[in-house]
Amino acid sequence: MARINSRQVEAFRATMLTGSVTDAAALMAVTQPAVSRLLRDFQALLKMKLFEKRGTGLVPTAAATALYMEVERSFVGLERITAAAEEIRSRRTGTLRIAALPALSNGYLPRLAGRFLRERPNLNLSFFGVISPIVVDWVLNNQCDIGFAEVPIAHVGLSIVRLPAPPRVAVLPEGHRLAAKAMLEPRDFEGETFVSLTTGSTGRHLIDQAFNRDDVRRVLRVETSLSEIMCGLVSSGVGVAICDPFTAREFESRGVIARRFTPRIDFEFAAVFPPQRSPSPVALDLVEAMRQALDDIDGPMPGLSPVHP
Repeated sequence: MARINSRQVEAFRATMLTGSVTDAAALMAVTQPAVSRLLRDFQALLKMKLFEKRGTGLVPTAAATALYMEVERSFVGLERITAAAEEIRSRRTGTLRIAALPALSNGYLPRLAGRFLRERPNLNLSFFGVISPIVVDWVLNNQCDIGFAEVPIAHVGLSIVRLPAPPRVAVLPEGHRLAAKAMLEPRDFEGETFVSLTTGSTGRHLIDQAFNRDDVRRVLRVETSLSEIMCGLVSSGVGVAICDPFTAREFESRGVIARRFTPRIDFEFAAVFPPQRSPSPVALDLVEAMRQALDDIDGPMPGLSPVHP
C-alpha cells in the first residue's frame, strides 16, 4: 500500500467532524475541490468506501466510523503533544525544586512562590528550607534546580545571580526602651544584652564592625546561627539583636519589634544554579519575580512595627 498522506487523514477527520466537504474545507482553510481530491485519494489508497452521498451532505460508512476512532486517538495524542509544548513554552509545567536559607524560607519566599504557582497551574514545587552551605551543596549535586543562599558563595562553577539586598534591622522585645525611636544606631545599644550571630559568619563580622567602629560595648551573652532562634530569644526578653528583615517581619506579631538601623548593613544573598547546565527557564522566571518584588521594597522591609508616642 502506498504511504498515506497526513493531509488526507486531516481531510477525512475534518469531514467526519463537520459532515460536509464544504465545512471541512473551511475548517482546513483550503478549497472544496482540494478536500474532495484528498478524500478521493484517501479512499483509493485504503481501497474502501468511506462516505455515501445523501442529499447535499455525506454520511460516513461503518468502515469510516471504525477508522475515525483510530484516527481520533492519533489526533488526541498530537493535540496532547501540542498542549505540552505550549505548557513548556509558557513555563507552566514540570516540577521546580527550590532550596533556600531559613531567612527566606520561613515566610517570605513561600508566599512569593505561592503567587508564582497560582499563575502556573500545572507547575509543581518541591521546597526545602536549609542553611546556606547545604543549599550550595544540594545545588552543586543537582538535587535542586535553584537555591537561595547568603553570600559570599565560594564555589567555582556555580552560576550565581545576585539579588537586591535589603538592609538588616534592629529587633527588640515588646516594651523595650529603644522601641520609642524610629531609627537606631550603635550607641543606642551601649550596655545592652545582645543576641549575636555565630562567630565567623559574614553577618556577625559586619555587625560587630559597625559597633566596634563607634566603640560601643554590648553584653554578648548569646549567639546562634539561625535568625529564627535569634528572634525567638529576643521575643523572650533576653536581649536585642540586628537581624535580616525577612525573619524580623515574620516575628513582628510574635513579641518582636523591628526598627531601622544605621549604618546600613545589607543582607546579601543570591540565586544559585547547578553547574554544567543552563538554568531552568521557570527558575529564571522565579528569580525575576523575586527581583521585582525586592525592587519594590524602598529601603527597609515594609511592615516594620510602628512607633507609638
